[in-house]
Amino acid sequence: MEGVWRKAKKALGAGLCVHLPAVAGDRDDGASERRASDARSLDSAAAVHASAPNTPAASAGVDGALRRSKSGGKSSKIMCAICFESMKPGHGQAIFTAECSHMFHFHCISSNVKHGNHVCPVCRAKWKEIPFNHSLSSIVSNGRGGRNVNRTQLPQQDAYMALLRQVPNRQREAPVFHTSEPVDFNDDEPLQKMEVADNCDVGSSRTVEINTYPEFSAIPQLSSPDDFAVLIHLKAPYANPEQVTRRTVNATSAGCPTSRAPIDLVTVLDVSGSMAGTKLALLKRAMGFVIQHLGPSDRLSVIAFSSTARRLFHLRRMSHTGRQQALLAVNSLGAGGGTNIADALKKAAKVIEDRKHRNPVCSIILLSDGQDTYNIPSNFRGARPDYRSLVPSSIVNHTFGLVPVHGFGFGVDHDSGALHSIAEASGGTFSFIEDEGVIQDAFAQCIGGLLSVVVQDMKLNVECVHPGVQLHSIKSGSYLSKVAGNGRNGSIDVGHLYADEERDFLLSVSLPHCCEQTTLLKVAGAYKDPLTNEAIKIQGDEVKILRPKSPTSEPVCMEVDRERNRVRAADAIEAARAAAERGILSDAVAILEDCRKILLESFSSQSGDRLCMALDAELREMQERMANRQRYEASGRAYLLSGLSSHSWQRATARGDSTDSATLVYSYQTPSMVQMLQRSQNQNPSPEDPRPQVQRSKSFFWKPQPR
Repeated sequence: MEGVWRKAKKALGAGLCVHLPAVAGDRDDGASERRASDARSLDSAAAVHASAPNTPAASAGVDGALRRSKSGGKSSKIMCAICFESMKPGHGQAIFTAECSHMFHFHCISSNVKHGNHVCPVCRAKWKEIPFNHSLSSIVSNGRGGRNVNRTQLPQQDAYMALLRQVPNRQREAPVFHTSEPVDFNDDEPLQKMEVADNCDVGSSRTVEINTYPEFSAIPQLSSPDDFAVLIHLKAPYANPEQVTRRTVNATSAGCPTSRAPIDLVTVLDVSGSMAGTKLALLKRAMGFVIQHLGPSDRLSVIAFSSTARRLFHLRRMSHTGRQQALLAVNSLGAGGGTNIADALKKAAKVIEDRKHRNPVCSIILLSDGQDTYNIPSNFRGARPDYRSLVPSSIVNHTFGLVPVHGFGFGVDHDSGALHSIAEASGGTFSFIEDEGVIQDAFAQCIGGLLSVVVQDMKLNVECVHPGVQLHSIKSGSYLSKVAGNGRNGSIDVGHLYADEERDFLLSVSLPHCCEQTTLLKVAGAYKDPLTNEAIKIQGDEVKILRPKSPTSEPVCMEVDRERNRVRAADAIEAARAAAERGILSDAVAILEDCRKILLESFSSQSGDRLCMALDAELREMQERMANRQRYEASGRAYLLSGLSSHSWQRATARGDSTDSATLVYSYQTPSMVQMLQRSQNQNPSPEDPRPQVQRSKSFFWKPQPR
């Protein structure tokens, strides 16, 4: 009986010119569980293949089968199984490839579905991905067990498909990558010669600003507090966002010389079985946006992983040809298999380690929607898994410089603990993409920062001036800080800064009795300009306070109080997370509630400070996501970790509605990030669910001038 079914299946495949799925006994590689659904345009020769396994050989096999059926099979046409009309290339029609691998005109199958038919007209397989004629950005998910509605936009209206149509047909037919990988990844494309000219507008400020704020400007002579607070505030140099989002795309060696530091970017993409269908389509579109906004001096390599990892192409410059080849490689991806994050990061690290040439900036973007099923045991009997073992030692130890891994958890089933630990160990951030439709916005915000790095390897040094002053502690979040044993000096490793980024560090010092003005501290810093490779030294003003005989009724410094509240909130989030992981959600909620009360009673909150309002709203959101164990597991843990990552690095992450302008979340967005977000949201607006365009909120970032 099985042989009869195979014969019937082959005959049906020849008649319809499609690649039919295997049944039990046909193959033993798990391919029967793979599924794919996407609307594709017949304007391109590459659009007729179904989503295939993520190995080049398999992809080539499917494509080859389809091309053979067009040229030498029993039929020379691709026919829709509903209307029986041919689907000819170049007629601007869209086709839908179902998860069972049967193909139909998109308008035929969407009309069929609209009448309540949710099974394949050919094989009667029940579909989980339903074709629905709406924008990709308005995809709605009805939970883990519910049906996902694939509201796929017609290709001629989609920006990603528009990019693909720019690729010549002859390139689409050509193989994109090889079936085997070289032993060494030293085949990276040479760098474009960088030229920095004075006549290019690189911004009005090219040095980091240092401002210091004492908790009070005057302390009585007989007073000697042990925990007097001093705030160090840094502001990175200014950069024109247009140079980040526009000039890079159109720049050539004959145009304006480089106005920002080029990047070597490695994207590590999960293409396991759970990514099939809508998720993979959204990932491809988001990667298309990234590729579109990298310039000819930037280089990109893509690692796709499921049960194993594979380098799709070498580290390649994003010239016009490079972008076209990268788009083809990403568009050829299919989903299937398990999740092996460790193997993927190992391969990404090898790309960075083996490269012959090095751009000034280097980073890794890691996206996953699942849990590592190969290196982290599913049952570790209460002990916390060693997620740091997933990160290659060369990245953890900064063997080849700072290479941050920016992790993105996609959907509700990803391992947020693993992705957060990977990001934290490497100096990167963790973002939680709860709404699958905002993956492009999350990527846009990230590369808006990566394409605007203006400071590298920055280190601050703090030195006590008055002999009676001692430095006790430095609140620096995830940034490494040290205090000398004698309390006379300290340091902070700030690392890299994006253009216009700000950093705040809170110091605690003890003051002596003194009858005259006291000079407490002096702050100095040094860093490297990644564009010119110039070593730059900066010096801040000395921190001085008055010493009157009698006490004064002076309010606490607003800047110090605001930072104290931010640090307090970050500490509360960490404590609440620890309680939640112990299984005591009531304690976690109580910790956040106590912090909210303290924030609302603070001087800055009483003065109407917007930061306090934002922190309170975020803590309230976290409390709601801890209402019960089920909700905490589904989204609460990831939301907390993404918020903790953002506050500890003082850098923007995506979580909840943080990429919308109406959000109350304190986002740390820079102008370059905002500009890139606006480009993403303008490129793919949703007609059914219009989101307000993101705008940088000045009130969150405003700081009074130094006194």
